[in-house]
Amino acid sequence: MTTPTLIAPPGACDTHMHVYEPGYGMAPTALLPPPDGRLEDYRLVQERLGLERVVIVQPTTYGDDNRCTLEAIAALGDSARGVAVVGTGAGDEVYENLTARGIRGIRFHMLPGGALPWEDLDVLAGRAADHGWHIQLQLDGRLLPEFEAQIRSWPGELVIDHTGKFLDPVSPDHAAFRCLKGLVAGGAWVKLSAPYETSKVGPPRFDDVAALARELVRESPDRMLWASNWPHPGQDPRPDDAILLDTLLHWADDEATRNKILADNPARLYGFGE
Repeated sequence: MTTPTLIAPPGACDTHMHVYEPGYGMAPTALLPPPDGRLEDYRLVQERLGLERVVIVQPTTYGDDNRCTLEAIAALGDSARGVAVVGTGAGDEVYENLTARGIRGIRFHMLPGGALPWEDLDVLAGRAADHGWHIQLQLDGRLLPEFEAQIRSWPGELVIDHTGKFLDPVSPDHAAFRCLKGLVAGGAWVKLSAPYETSKVGPPRFDDVAALARELVRESPDRMLWASNWPHPGQDPRPDDAILLDTLLHWADDEATRNKILADNPARLYGFGE
């Protein structure tokens, strides 16, 4: 395993990873079986990258059974937060319990294998906002213009995964990328993560995704986050997490901006230190 060149600042946070442990069954909606992704193995990744904080995102494998994610948050304590999947049947007591256990957002995974349909999202967005949660949205970024009006109608904070996740990489002047920038200008956050899922160029710089990431960082550094997407579901071989952290050396030009992306911005969004 390599060591990253980038030296992470105090409070550096991985804002998107998953935990998989034995004993949890696949959801009926899931497409991917659980990969090898135990918390004890992720702790080694944290140590190697110099990361102090983490946001554990409910994987599609487990649908709306959040038990594995919650147990991992409990094991890590106040250095961890989470994003859950909650259906329309959940009442206030469910949200209150999840909030007390470290959940700060609801996941809308609008790709094959996701647990929630588009027709439920407006109601769920309102419920999440009522409890101070943000929405974490993943979709093929090329569809953003089609759903822009609906997305803009949702209350509360919005976080968009994986640099927009344009499944066929687009240019910075593409209408869908301009739509993403418009959402960010309106207050959305973007995770600079998982470039290997969409890049046609590949590591170490992922130049096609980097063209989008650099423009987002230049225009809206206060709304950018970084994440590993460990343990990289569906990827064989898995990407090197050190290379993924080092993308920030190419995507953000100065240390102050990188520190903002790694530490200051996630502390604000996820409530670390509160």
